[in-house]
Amino acid sequence: MTDDCYKRLNPRREHVLLALLVCFLSACSPHLRLPGNAVIDPELTSTAIVMPDGASLPLYTWPHSGTPRAIVLALHGFNDYGEFVKDAAIYLGTQGVKVYSYDQRGFGRAPHQGFWPGTKALGQDLTISARLLRDSHPGIPLYVLGHSMGGAVIMAALTGNNPPKVEGAILVAPAIWGRVTMPFYQRWLLALAARTLPWLKLSGKGLGIKPSDNIEMLRMLGRDPLVIKNTRIDTLWGLVNLMDKALEAAPLFNARSLILIGNNDQVINDKSMDLMLSLLPISAKVRQTKIRYKSGYHMLLRDLKGKRVWQDILDWVLLASS
Repeated sequence: MTDDCYKRLNPRREHVLLALLVCFLSACSPHLRLPGNAVIDPELTSTAIVMPDGASLPLYTWPHSGTPRAIVLALHGFNDYGEFVKDAAIYLGTQGVKVYSYDQRGFGRAPHQGFWPGTKALGQDLTISARLLRDSHPGIPLYVLGHSMGGAVIMAALTGNNPPKVEGAILVAPAIWGRVTMPFYQRWLLALAARTLPWLKLSGKGLGIKPSDNIEMLRMLGRDPLVIKNTRIDTLWGLVNLMDKALEAAPLFNARSLILIGNNDQVINDKSMDLMLSLLPISAKVRQTKIRYKSGYHMLLRDLKGKRVWQDILDWVLLASS
């Protein structure tokens, strides 16, 4: 969107129609922050994963006991960042499973916070990060874990042209709410808004969605400056594109996997989740474990009963690595 278009827009309700007209005339469109050209070799440092275009993605690690029995690379959800897995990572570390996580492009302290980097970029970053971790831990099984948006990134990447080389995937409440399960008016409004008011920011206040029963944790996230509270419409549009891709990937998702779902998930609706599960290939059934938590919410890893989820992940990783 041009600067002139932005300056002329007035957020007052009586000027909405005029704003829409101005944006149409000024050719507003989703404003993405795609990766640049490759200029360096990717590198894993103690504090970041540096990508070929020079983007530095902040890296998080936690202590572990002895030589790692397995490595887990964790991807955070939408508007979150790498520390999302901290408590689970500390627990897994006491059992010899070392966890890494990073801020994905557009989130946390990664470049261009709040802007969508494109589905392809998120998948490429995952593939490169997995390769770097394999090189630094030769012979140790590597697994990827994705919460919500992170799970969608994993599904799209593992069924893409350049999948990460891993022993298995852990999908925690994967974000697969694609357009096919959205009411027509939501699809229409999103498409219109992404092309007319891409800069407009929305919050989740007033929606009545309860992402977890851990209220104190939610309050802490509300005070955390690295957690995005207000989201650009074109970033929401990009997220839906990713969820479309993840749902389309389901019939091809043959990876050994652990799929964790909360029965009280108010973020990803039952219709979408059930559709995704029904699309998984029958040939992969023996390699895919599904667990539903009766009292679980969307943020399963940080729910009040999150330790049960951590233990299930640990058990699955150790069994898969044996």
